[in-house]
Amino acid sequence: MRLVHRRPLLAGALAAATLVGVVGVATAASAATGCRVTYTISSQWNGGFGANVAVTNLGDPLNGWQLTWSFTAGQQVTQYWNGTVTQNGGRVTVGNTTWNAALGTGASTSFGFNGSWNGVSNPVPTDFALNGTPCTGGTTPPTTPNTPTPGTPPPTTTPPPTPATPPPTTPPTTTPPPSTPPPTPSTTPSGAEATIVPDPSWTCGRSAGIVPPTRGRLVFRATAQLGAIRDVGVTQYGHRRILDIRGGTITGDRINGTILTGGLDLELTLGNGATELEQVAILRTNDGTPIYLRSCGVAPAGESTVRIVPDFEAPNSSAYAWLNTGTYVGTRTVDTTTNTLALAVYDVSGVSPADPRVQLRDPAGAAHQSWDCLTGSGTRGAAVFTETVTLGGSVSVGASKRGTRNIIPITGGTTTGRVAGSVLPGGADYQLIGATSTLDARYVLSTHDRELILVRNCGAFGRLVPTFEARAAGPYAFLNANTWLSSDPGSAPGGVSITFYERR
Repeated sequence: MRLVHRRPLLAGALAAATLVGVVGVATAASAATGCRVTYTISSQWNGGFGANVAVTNLGDPLNGWQLTWSFTAGQQVTQYWNGTVTQNGGRVTVGNTTWNAALGTGASTSFGFNGSWNGVSNPVPTDFALNGTPCTGGTTPPTTPNTPTPGTPPPTTTPPPTPATPPPTTPPTTTPPPSTPPPTPSTTPSGAEATIVPDPSWTCGRSAGIVPPTRGRLVFRATAQLGAIRDVGVTQYGHRRILDIRGGTITGDRINGTILTGGLDLELTLGNGATELEQVAILRTNDGTPIYLRSCGVAPAGESTVRIVPDFEAPNSSAYAWLNTGTYVGTRTVDTTTNTLALAVYDVSGVSPADPRVQLRDPAGAAHQSWDCLTGSGTRGAAVFTETVTLGGSVSVGASKRGTRNIIPITGGTTTGRVAGSVLPGGADYQLIGATSTLDARYVLSTHDRELILVRNCGAFGRLVPTFEARAAGPYAFLNANTWLSSDPGSAPGGVSITFYERR
């Protein structure tokens, strides 16, 4: 699996709010034996827009349909729901799903999508056709949205996204969450929950779709207490937030316990407003059993609840070994008023993906971060910086399904060299010990000029390859190139010392 931002202007986003209900409806007509289409731009911001399309069949009943149109200004569909979409150049074809294939005479159905545009012109299509028959029914002429200009959202409308701009050279280490991006429903018009089909670059092991959690059986609920919520800004992958997990509680019929410090919630907002999530957490049951939890998640644009796929590593010899073999789906939400993170995990063993579905698509050209450790050949060049990291007491999960997991929380440290500053408390080395021991350390650096850098140092001893995420418009963007090597950890007072090198 691979992990896969948003940086449009605030003025454009504010102006988009005025377009909701003002850009309004563009209706193309259909002959009496054809169809009628209502094409509504629901929100628009610099570089992107959301649209809803309703089609009414005015001809003979259909069992299976395709609606076609042409974009004339380079628009591209990036994400869609309640239909299947293909695009060839400007030509777009939307087909039915299994649940809305039947379209009787006078019947209507609807679907929606998010798209990209050039920020100059986003004309409404006018050549709609249903199964090849031009849609000429109706009398309202098409309208074209205006280019966004600064404005104030009307009080009766929900504002569209306010995409975050890159932080200044002195960003705070704790920030409020990014504002709500354009809506992408994860439910059908009838209100039924949908299967979410992730982009192929970040499948969470569920390329066929992540089923609605409530189709399964609740395993537990958890509330995690957060420390700092750190906003790195727009990196090479997207807009990165890092939530530091500092404790919490777990309640359920078969498992109860606590969440330990040392976990991280790594939230990425893509340029189209969708969310992709990686989360690592350390659990301890009431009888003292440690459990390692790593979750992958996705959410359509506009959804505050992320659908996650949890993966557990519990001791094989414990009463919780059943967690190692189940199939789980859950939800993750963040409440910044209480500074908490809520999880609900369900066992969905035997539950298959089914319609309705929401298909997620990453923005064209988006960079993707690997879910797994990167590998790299070459020799060490010049030293870039050295860090001394202080460590807490280790948590040993013991022998589990992947080997022996040992977790060492990171409590702080310092850095010197081209990256000078401090190692922030939070995160850990989630190492796997076996015939070939693998380190997987996740943590955050804060530089003297107050930039934040997310670090992952990963691999086998002697072959550690670090990856960094720094603000793409900031002074440490050179770290984003993924051309580095790391020394093995060496002994240092209270922890370890590590040096990072250029790779030759």
